[in-house]
Amino acid sequence: MDRDLQAAIAVTRFGLGARPGELETVKADPQGWLTAQIRHDGADQPQASPATAAQRYAEVRQYAQQRREERKDGTFDKGNRGDPVKMAARLLRDDTGGDFLARAQLAATTDAGFRERWTLFWCNHFTVSATKLVTATLVGPFEQEAIRPRVFGRFDNLLLASSTHPAMLVYLDQAQSIGPHSRAAERFGGGDGKPKGLNENLAREIMELHTVGVDAGYTQADVTEFARAMTGYSITGPRDADQPGRFVFRQNAHEPGVRHVMGRSYTQDDGYQAWGVMQDLAASPHTARHIATKLAVHFVADEPPPALVDRLQASFLETHGDLGVLARTLVTAPEAWDPQPRKFKTPYEFMISSWRAAGTTPQTLQGLAPVLNSMGQKAFSAPSPKGWSEEAAVWCAPDAIVKRMAWSEGFAAGAIGDRDPVQLARDALGARLTPLVAQAVARAETRAEGLSILLMSPEFQRR
Repeated sequence: MDRDLQAAIAVTRFGLGARPGELETVKADPQGWLTAQIRHDGADQPQASPATAAQRYAEVRQYAQQRREERKDGTFDKGNRGDPVKMAARLLRDDTGGDFLARAQLAATTDAGFRERWTLFWCNHFTVSATKLVTATLVGPFEQEAIRPRVFGRFDNLLLASSTHPAMLVYLDQAQSIGPHSRAAERFGGGDGKPKGLNENLAREIMELHTVGVDAGYTQADVTEFARAMTGYSITGPRDADQPGRFVFRQNAHEPGVRHVMGRSYTQDDGYQAWGVMQDLAASPHTARHIATKLAVHFVADEPPPALVDRLQASFLETHGDLGVLARTLVTAPEAWDPQPRKFKTPYEFMISSWRAAGTTPQTLQGLAPVLNSMGQKAFSAPSPKGWSEEAAVWCAPDAIVKRMAWSEGFAAGAIGDRDPVQLARDALGARLTPLVAQAVARAETRAEGLSILLMSPEFQRR
């Protein structure tokens, strides 16, 4: 395979799409360009608000308190800037919206497209969705605090960081989980007067989605036992000495006793009991297979080459989940360099690669979020803990293609200026640009039409 084609594959398949002039740099050493992006200190950080998850959580608690007071006294002053409705709107606009725009701007401009794509894979793997106000404001800090610093570290550390972050604890209701036989269960009751109890959501998703996968042979009893081990994993509140919104292990909520998960026993060891379970799950061959398959599906094909999955699984097991080595294994695997593009871009990938192809960047959330909503990929709002689908069939329905076409026409009209769309096509696709597409772009009646033809071409829609 010649260097020009290798460069095009490196930037469009492993990266987020080429910016003008980028392919010329990459073709000197395509694999070296990819491996140079693997670094121990993790991914780049978006230029978002510096507010931490704890600070965001405290803001939402303040909002909730105001709502309770409003309901209690029946007052509502629309002219009051501090009223709860306006506060909720500000939180969503400034916090959630600002985080997502900053993330998109990073993706549209970064020189390390593979590093960002690799990071987005792990953000989707450990999904936290903006299904309620508190999780909406915490998704950005979750990615920045738990995921990005660890994407090239050890998998077990990434698993622990994501599982104990306030965003995940709130999203999957772990913060309210109480051991049925714990001291807390005897003291506190729910709103119906009955004792609060066990919540299995996080334990189930760690096993099903984050580690061993549904085919690992675990039972409902294993999920329940793991959930019992996780009781006590919670978040600090106003009564705690530490700042509200931080991870805390509440021993009085922990279910006492030895736990048995997937054939192994875990002694009563306070907060380390659940960590012991997670370490074993992270080291399982089932986890290695699950992660290897997901990576191969994301980067290469909906039905990936079995040899690539085997190669990634072996790398994961041999290095005890070293994600930096795993990333290097992926980008140097011969099976990952098949010239035939088999992945269909998600709406987010399509829009980001369009900005990159035009050498521009999204300036406002209004120019990004509504379009993603219409295409079915609402910002920070995956439909379930499983994350966004990787399958082409989900994203290439006729109605979805029509919406992409409408957006690409409007985008091209504002982005093209006096530039040559044929040159933009060469810059975007390199050796992947076919004579047919090049001819169609060249014969367009206007520059804007030429750019929109490029963006809607099969070569651009696939990676």
